[in-house]
Amino acid sequence: MARAFTPKIITANALLEGDVVYLTADDRWSRQISEAELLTDEAHAQLRLLGAEAQTGTVVGVYLADAKPGDTGPEPTHFREEFRRTGPSNYFHGKQAEQA
Repeated sequence: MARAFTPKIITANALLEGDVVYLTADDRWSRQISEAELLTDEAHAQLRLLGAEAQTGTVVGVYLADAKPGDTGPEPTHFREEFRRTGPSNYFHGKQAEQA
């Protein structure tokens, strides 16, 4: 029996900078997960993924990640995505230093 589709976001890494980016509803790549498009339909998610994967001059490693609706936009449901969103945990640098 197939599992029910859970909401997703499309994420990747920016080709030149390597930053984690998220696809928005208006086809931009944002570094803010709160701006990501939350996809609740499996067929639509697959179509959006195909379009994102075609942007080889902009991003690499495109994939669908589980997410849930939050007060300020989508939120990750898996620790891997939370880790990618906040960056390495060995010391504050990059995104962590900016938020501190």
